Formats: sequence, C-alpha cells, structure tokens
Amino acid sequence: MTKNSEGTFEIQNPYQPLLAKVVKITNEVDGARAIKTYKLVFQDEETKINFSFIPGQFVMVSVFGKGESTFAISSSSTQKDYIEISVMKHGKNTAALHELEEGDIVGVRGPYGNTFDVKGWEGKNIILIGGGIGQAPLRSVLNYILDNRDKYGTLDAIYGARTSSDICYKEEFAELEKRDDVNVHLSIDVEEEGWNNYVGFVPNNLMEVKPSSENAIAITCGPPIMIEYVIQNLLKLGFTEKQIYTTLEMRMKCGIGICGRCNIGNLYVCKDGPVFSYEQLKGLQGDM
Repeated sequence: MTKNSEGTFEIQNPYQPLLAKVVKITNEVDGARAIKTYKLVFQDEETKINFSFIPGQFVMVSVFGKGESTFAISSSSTQKDYIEISVMKHGKNTAALHELEEGDIVGVRGPYGNTFDVKGWEGKNIILIGGGIGQAPLRSVLNYILDNRDKYGTLDAIYGARTSSDICYKEEFAELEKRDDVNVHLSIDVEEEGWNNYVGFVPNNLMEVKPSSENAIAITCGPPIMIEYVIQNLLKLGFTEKQIYTTLEMRMKCGIGICGRCNIGNLYVCKDGPVFSYEQLKGLQGDM
C-alpha cells in the first residue's frame, strides 16, 4: 500500500478489494427507494490505520457474488478508523447491500477520483446545495468544514427532498439547526401539514436564500435536472463558472479509467472527476 502526492491512500493492486466489516447501519429513508448509511471498518489493521481520503473521492463497494457499485464517501476525512457510504436501493447490488446486517463483510476498492479543494477554499464562504441522495458527498464536505470551522467563513446548507420522509440525515440536520455557525435551509417539493420550512424545489429555495457570491464557493449535487437549474440560478446570483462545483457518478464501473463507461467528451469521470467546476463541464453538457 502507498500514498500518492496528495497524501491519500492507494493500494498496489487496484482490482483487489479490501475487506471491511459493516459495523453500523442507519435507516435514512424508507420505501421503494430506501436509503441506508453504512459505517465500514477495514479488517486489515494496517489498512485501517493508513487508509485516507479527501472529501469528494469515491469507493467501489461489492457484495460478494452479487456485484459492485460506486459510492461517494459520505463521512469526513477527519473521522478516522472508518468510512461511511449512503446507499439508495435501485439495482441488484444496492438491493444486496440493503439486505446486509451489521457484522457482514463487504469488499472496498479505492479511494478513487479527484477531490474538493477543501484546503484551497480555506477563508471562503461555502454554500452546499443538495437534493435527495446527492447530499452524501456534500455531507463529507460539511462535516470536514465543521471539524475545521475556524478556517472557513459562513456556511450555508441548502437541502431538499420530495417529502419530509425522503430527507436524508434527519437527525444530523436537526442538530445542525441548533448551531449558530451554520445556516440550514431545508425544503420539500409539496406542502405538508406540520412542515415549517420552505416548500418548493431546491433551485427556488436557493433564490430565496440568495447567498452572496463574494468570496464564496458553491457546491451542488443531486438529480441532474436539479443541478442544471441550481447552476443557472447561481449564475444569476453572480457566481462565476469557477466558483461553482458539482460531483458526478456517471456509469462508473472500473473506477480506474480502463473500461471507458464513464467518459463525457474527452474526460473520464472516475479519473478526471468526479469533482468538476462548471467551467470544466459547461462545454460537455451534451455528452452528459
């Protein structure tokens, strides 16, 4: 095992999964497209000690005999000894993951991909704009900033889902709303009895919040249509293409740029991404 120039962990054989135990499963959302968060601990002690990543990177997680899928690491790199992934049930491998119990073993390859420039963004105001399961990679950034709170300016978390029951990380958002160093702006698409926050789509909520573009970075992740309108609205608010970032999980299969399934234009999401600025992506939208 080695570390690359950025100090993140790399295994010498990228095809060989590391064994990790599922030590905790949290039910985030119930229903047909249920979401669960898995806390994974590597079984090899040296791997457990040396595994490191930076927010934005992803792992390939396999249920042996079922398949392998790509997941953003949703925990912060400041939290050692384990990683977390959040999984929506929507295919064979994710269904197999949802059948796992605490104590079961999975395979993990990675970390792969580029990262959010959390070091370079120190001193800046950060706006996180998420929808549905798209909050998973943003959660990694959010918790990293909270663990290094004195190094950043204002922090806004804008997040929405179809209904209140579809909101991920409900307990975490409830705790965030009690803090005075983060501004939480939750929304649901359709009005519900007892809901006291914003009603409407995430891009519309963004225009209600109207974050300043001055000395700011905006990061968005969610359904493609949400990302499209969020970016349009950020541009209306004065954000430049270099101030807007998103993260993609397009068709990634091998994670190391061999299979070619995740290319957009001349880029490979798994190697050149999954983190991109809008400046990088704007000319490739027709390939996405």
